[in-house]
Amino acid sequence: MIQKVSLGFLLSVALVVGGVPPSVHAQPRQSAAPAQDAKVNINTASKSELMTLKGVGRAVAEKVIAYREKNGPFKTPEEIRKVSGIGKGIWEANREAITVK
Repeated sequence: MIQKVSLGFLLSVALVVGGVPPSVHAQPRQSAAPAQDAKVNINTASKSELMTLKGVGRAVAEKVIAYREKNGPFKTPEEIRKVSGIGKGIWEANREAITVK
């Protein structure tokens, strides 16, 4: 006897038996935030790359770029706090994601 089985049931079985079917994750996931291990080099990052940092919008990203153009490259990640608009909260939220190398 042949029974009809729903697609949802088949996907559930596939997940339990063999993991996620290839068609479920064929497209890479897009994210605004940097990958967990990825770092944003504040000396070379574009405006859009800077905007991936938590709490950094267009205006603050532009200020970071203007600061480094005027003062030269950042010597340490902490130096980003000299940029107007980068306070303690933004620094703390991003300190692990920022590099100068």
